Amino acid sequence: MAGAETAQAKRSFGPVVVMEPDEFLKILNRQEEPLVVYATGGLFRARHSYLTSYKGLTFYTKSAEPLRLPPRSEIINAKGVFMAA
Repeated sequence: MAGAETAQAKRSFGPVVVMEPDEFLKILNRQEEPLVVYATGGLFRARHSYLTSYKGLTFYTKSAEPLRLPPRSEIINAKGVFMAA
């Protein structure tokens, strides 16, 4: 059942814009109080994943090091952030 729920969530997200971390930070800096979903993962080395929404689009990035988010960011810690294949 959980697999079906995950597949449905991937379909309902719509398009996701994958970008470099520096470009992601530029999107956050355009917002007054950005909402950021944050998760860590990785098998052999840490991976920091970030997701935000801006003007109806969803933006995603990942980084080997934690990003310095704007201090006004609201951060939601998640178990993971998945991307549709």
